[in-house]
Amino acid sequence: MGLQKIAVVFLLSFWSFLTLAQVTFPKNGVYDEQEGHYAFTNATIYVSPQQKLENATLLIKKGKVVATGTDISVPKDAVTIDLKGKYIYPSFIDLSSNYGMPKPVGTKRKSSAPQMLSNKDGAYSWNEALKPEQDATTLFKVDEKGASDLRKLGFGTVLTHQMDGMARGTSALVLLGAEKEHDMIIKAQASAHYSFSKGTSKQNYPSSRMGAIALLRQTYYDGQWYAQTRTDETYNISLEKWNENQKLPQFFELNNRLDFLRADKLGDEFGVQYIIRGGGDEFLRLDAIKKTNAPVVLPLHFPKAYDVSDPYDAEEVGLMQMKYWELAPTNPARVAEAGIPFTFTARLTKDKKDFWKLARKAYQYGLKEEDLLKALTTTPAQLIKADELLGTLEKGKLANFIITSDNILKEKTIFYHNWIKGKPYVLKDLNAIDIRGKYELAIDQQRFELKVTGTAIAPELYLINPEDTSKKTKLKHSFVNNTLAFVFSPKKDSATKGTNVYRLSGAVSPNQWAGQATKFDGTWISWTAKRTGDIELKASKLPKLIKIEDLGEVFYPWSPYGYAKKDIPKKETVLIKNTTVWTGEKKGKLEGVDVLVQDGKIAKIAKKISASDAKVIEGTGKHLTAGIIDEHSHICINYGVNEGTQASSAEVRIGDVINSEDVNMYRQLAGGVTGAQLLHGSANPIGGQSAIIKFRWGSLPEAIKYENADGFIKFALGENVKQSNWGPNARVRFPQTRMGVEQVYEDHFTRAAEYGAALKAGKKVRKDLELDALLEIINQERFISCHSYVQSEITMLMRIAEKHQFTLNTFTHILEGYKIADKMKAHGAGASTFSDWWAYKYEVIDAIPYNAKILDDMGIVVAINSDDAEMGRRLNQEAAKGVKYGGMSEEAAWNMVTHNPAKLLHLDDKVGSIKVGKSADLVLWSDHPLSVYAKAEKTFVDGVCLFDHKKDEAKRQLIQQERNRLIQKMLKAKSEGAKTQPAIFQPKQHYHCGNTDCNKFIDFNVDVNGID
Repeated sequence: MGLQKIAVVFLLSFWSFLTLAQVTFPKNGVYDEQEGHYAFTNATIYVSPQQKLENATLLIKKGKVVATGTDISVPKDAVTIDLKGKYIYPSFIDLSSNYGMPKPVGTKRKSSAPQMLSNKDGAYSWNEALKPEQDATTLFKVDEKGASDLRKLGFGTVLTHQMDGMARGTSALVLLGAEKEHDMIIKAQASAHYSFSKGTSKQNYPSSRMGAIALLRQTYYDGQWYAQTRTDETYNISLEKWNENQKLPQFFELNNRLDFLRADKLGDEFGVQYIIRGGGDEFLRLDAIKKTNAPVVLPLHFPKAYDVSDPYDAEEVGLMQMKYWELAPTNPARVAEAGIPFTFTARLTKDKKDFWKLARKAYQYGLKEEDLLKALTTTPAQLIKADELLGTLEKGKLANFIITSDNILKEKTIFYHNWIKGKPYVLKDLNAIDIRGKYELAIDQQRFELKVTGTAIAPELYLINPEDTSKKTKLKHSFVNNTLAFVFSPKKDSATKGTNVYRLSGAVSPNQWAGQATKFDGTWISWTAKRTGDIELKASKLPKLIKIEDLGEVFYPWSPYGYAKKDIPKKETVLIKNTTVWTGEKKGKLEGVDVLVQDGKIAKIAKKISASDAKVIEGTGKHLTAGIIDEHSHICINYGVNEGTQASSAEVRIGDVINSEDVNMYRQLAGGVTGAQLLHGSANPIGGQSAIIKFRWGSLPEAIKYENADGFIKFALGENVKQSNWGPNARVRFPQTRMGVEQVYEDHFTRAAEYGAALKAGKKVRKDLELDALLEIINQERFISCHSYVQSEITMLMRIAEKHQFTLNTFTHILEGYKIADKMKAHGAGASTFSDWWAYKYEVIDAIPYNAKILDDMGIVVAINSDDAEMGRRLNQEAAKGVKYGGMSEEAAWNMVTHNPAKLLHLDDKVGSIKVGKSADLVLWSDHPLSVYAKAEKTFVDGVCLFDHKKDEAKRQLIQQERNRLIQKMLKAKSEGAKTQPAIFQPKQHYHCGNTDCNKFIDFNVDVNGID
């Protein structure tokens, strides 16, 4: 088909499109009623991912598919376009886009001080991170540059929304054409969108991931309450829209696998099934993600944070970053193999030109062609409930399709056209002549040899050196609409005394070029170039497949010290023979006894136990103790330990942000620790709810929580909560004094009591997650662990508790506890303290190392805690200091890190001592457990050996071997032309009570994708 016919095709399409779409707009002139009737013949057509037709015809009219098949009669009035040797696919759909959206702009801050409430004018939510009223339909504006970039990749439709805030409002399903917005929007308010990111909100709350989850959880309840009480309460635009949006498909945008599970758990609380835009690391917890039943929108970037597959400089990265580099391309194939519905998005591909390079890499690493096509066509159409219009080339669907030179998975495949609603957008010349070959150029009575390589669409011209044919000079040229123009300078000669420069242009045919040229002196001459031969062309092939089983293994958890799936430890029947047993009970230490473990429990304690089916461990000369329990820890927490933006954050839950892949868990197992209470920080008087975990290394966040444990919550006193050291601009939040701290407690417990009375009376009360937690305290259903130093404040809080008729469970730190031990005893409070920390800030200047001994002598339950990731693995030595300071008995000192913390956490019926029926959380020590020379040889949790000293030594050797293997693989990739990429900086945050500056989200996978 010639240029003239192409022009006719475009013209007809243009006018037919106007006639079809802009019926509500008046036209200044005469209407053209052409119907846009086209027949595309002799093509390989993918009607759907499952239906491929050879030598088929696609018939479209009025912007829709009329028919697709191999025996279609072409109507006389249809414009016929012969596509012999070419392919047609349905245009692709992207469900995670901000195409056509304006740049988000937040409200202006009124001062440099922290912003406590929304600055947004109008009857909207109190929190600027909640923007359910955002409507992409009203914001959308056609962006021809953005549309063109996506059309070049084969996309014809996107689901776009304003990516700003945690509740982001609704999206619009739009076409990627260049017409008016009215014509491009095919579905308004198509879906609702959420994230954990505050976006442009400058408001303090939330400052942590757990705060973000709490805010969304409270908003779900607020929406339910608002729907029930709308006539009785004030109007709220945000809650109105929030409720309206619940009827739509629900999308959640996040960055990693653990956030995936958090978002799904939040949805499950309210009967919502999210479609989740994941982080590309789903393969690292695939079984758990499959159980969520959530469809996934996958980004294409291998590895995370970089969009090409270049190797790292191995000297600068850890093992898990290198393993992620190797395994990330398998993610789409693994997701498909698991049967999880998924789609692809191009939005997070840093350089859009790499999208198909990465898609082909996914195919190379096991993704089937059909699954790839489904992910780009039918699955997104179904998820957004637009499959009646999009996704296939069946009769009645929109005429959205691409024309390519070959299978899209082949590297050299050319994307020619992208038709959208029956209108063609030209990407490459469909009728370009393939001029690759050898030619003899005749010009000015001279002969030159030319060679043309490259691709049919982007040929490369070379002038061959006649004296040495192995040498060639690349010529600058342009090749558009089968017209060629180029410049060259032949060799200097004596006749011209200089360099001849020729500028040539002309038309090309398959075997000859001809045209006019200008010489260096400005004269015009004719030229021709005749084909003299072909060049050897490499056939465009599908990428060579790589077997997943030939790659390294996924570790559970994702850590150098994780387990390959086949090596995950399991419960065993274990018999530990002839050892010294520290029972932690009245029996004290037992010499030369055996302990039998069955089904994760301690089954028998006696001498000379016989068990034929048991794995026998020789304990002669060794010591067996209950596992250490850290009553006060901040390990295994993601994205902030404090939600200190308000005086009370009782609604937030550490349990929402557990990081079960924190290597500190393994390190502490190596120190004999088997469980801990994970506490909120001390940034505010009323902190968040605790999580009590067992160190089930390798398990998921929910699985490491103690089953049916009592609820705890963190309170705090002292300098931190009144913002003493937060700087002048930060000090605006109430309270600012110690007497203000007292008033916070009085006010909140009074309100909680009133809230409880209203609930008891059956009144219509808004569910308040903060007051729910405080009411649980009053009702002795939730228990306080309070950060404390100064005796006056400790006494104050006990008086507050007694006034509201509850008992404080634990004062933690409690470094002036020795001054008021009698008052604590009378109140019934326990103590969790440091062994010998003192004078590290002014409010602990009166601390003494005899504190634990004095409190213990008073009959108070005393534990020694860490409050520090590093100290947590040496708590046996911290306990030993109790013997040094005050002459405490060894058993009493040991109980301060085992039985006593179990008592404080109300778990002493399950753990904390060695007693028949209790959980087999045990540690076999090489030496006396209070000795600095003692090593934990084996640590059991629920009867599963999760740390073994000998296996750990072997693991370190395997880690080095794996690292060396990956270095060699990266070197090989580099030698084959891949460029190295810089290491991804991975900060390692160790939280402790004093972390009051953890106010920022880290929205990439720093603490879940490969920390060593």
